[in-house]
Amino acid sequence: MPFELIKSETLLQGRAFKVKRDTLKTPNGDETKLEIIEHGGSVVLVPVDEDGNLFLVHQYRHAAEQDLLELPAGTRNGAEPFEACAAREVREEIGMEAGKLQKVGEFYLAPGYSTEFMAVFLATELRHNPLEADDDEFLQVEKIPLQKAIELFQSGKMLDAKSLAAWLLAMPYLEKYLV
Repeated sequence: MPFELIKSETLLQGRAFKVKRDTLKTPNGDETKLEIIEHGGSVVLVPVDEDGNLFLVHQYRHAAEQDLLELPAGTRNGAEPFEACAAREVREEIGMEAGKLQKVGEFYLAPGYSTEFMAVFLATELRHNPLEADDDEFLQVEKIPLQKAIELFQSGKMLDAKSLAAWLLAMPYLEKYLV
């Protein structure tokens, strides 16, 4: 017997997501309540220039109470296609337009409590063409050589899970940029 949804109630409707409480009947017939964050999905970008440099962003993350170094990322606008979101976000986050976007993977960010589904794009053929950042974003862009980026990701100093997952998915596509 599969899990069966008995009822769902909205607890909070936020700007970027909704929090709901679902009551489920479990396979053994018991009832359980789960709080779920409904999120419309997002993208993570792995932007690499022709010289083999990776673009990262420093961003204050209030939940972590610190600035984190991350791959650029952003939330879809409604039902915006993932590739359109990626094209927009790379311009907003690092000020570069990608001549080529290649989807290299996808994953659920935290399926135990969130519906957020992320698509990962390798962004190449970069050229300066910024869009204005979101009002609540204060980003500092950092450009580092790919070899140094590999060391950073392997060092345990990268604390952002979406960046780690995206990096793992993108690695097979980055070998040609390593010198």
